[in-house]
Amino acid sequence: MLLRQVAMVSESKQTPLSKLGRVSAALQKQAIRDLGPVWDINSTVDAFATLEDVPVGYWPIIIRDDINTPGAAGVHEDNSGQPFALVHAADGWSLTASHELIEMLVDPFGNRLTAGQSPKPGQGRVEFLVEPCDPSEATQFAYSINGVSVSDFYTPKYFSTVANPADQYSHTGAIKAPRQVLRGGYLSWHDPVTDHWFQETFFDGSKSKFRDLGKFTVKAGKSLRRQVYDVTQMAFEARRPDPAQQRTQSALAATSEQSTNAKAQAWRLQIAQIVKGR
Repeated sequence: MLLRQVAMVSESKQTPLSKLGRVSAALQKQAIRDLGPVWDINSTVDAFATLEDVPVGYWPIIIRDDINTPGAAGVHEDNSGQPFALVHAADGWSLTASHELIEMLVDPFGNRLTAGQSPKPGQGRVEFLVEPCDPSEATQFAYSINGVSVSDFYTPKYFSTVANPADQYSHTGAIKAPRQVLRGGYLSWHDPVTDHWFQETFFDGSKSKFRDLGKFTVKAGKSLRRQVYDVTQMAFEARRPDPAQQRTQSALAATSEQSTNAKAQAWRLQIAQIVKGR
């Protein structure tokens, strides 16, 4: 199985290497334990102090104070056609980094499509853009690894034609049926009959809505994912934790930090005993 290697680098003063290391460790666990077995992906996630430290062959996720798109993030392609991601160093950035990591691993180049039945009445078989975090990307559907908030994601069963109570449609179980879009999320697809792109979005109101995005043209340096992002800026707001969620996440992180600090003190004591020859 091909090994995909991801590097995390912070160029933000708000995100020192110690904090970056904790998040990268959580994302490494998510990639290996949760995502890999379901999507058949073998990957590593490592933190580096600078971009200059990143070995050739790694795909970087770069945390910055300014990415020229407030609140947004996304996977891009470098001059060699290889993916890299920019993440805004704002509240909840670990959730965004997890989202971008999963997209990078499952769909590195932003053009992966899979066929299925359209959720829009009157349409038949369409081509869905495979973006596993989009339908349940809002903070209320996130989960925690080592006190770090990470994104829910759908499984390949998400595109099943018929619902099966035995199937798991997203990692947390928040998605209960094939092609379901939860509040704060969206789903994008191409209709071969009209050659138009469509979305089901759930950004406001009491139920989801359908949008006709029209035709997408081939653009140099812009994948289908980037073109979808360009017309779906509201989605990034869903990843920002509200004050109550922020307090919950902070409390969870503080509890986790207490445990890790206690373990560190125990290690230091044992090291001191070894050094003294006891």
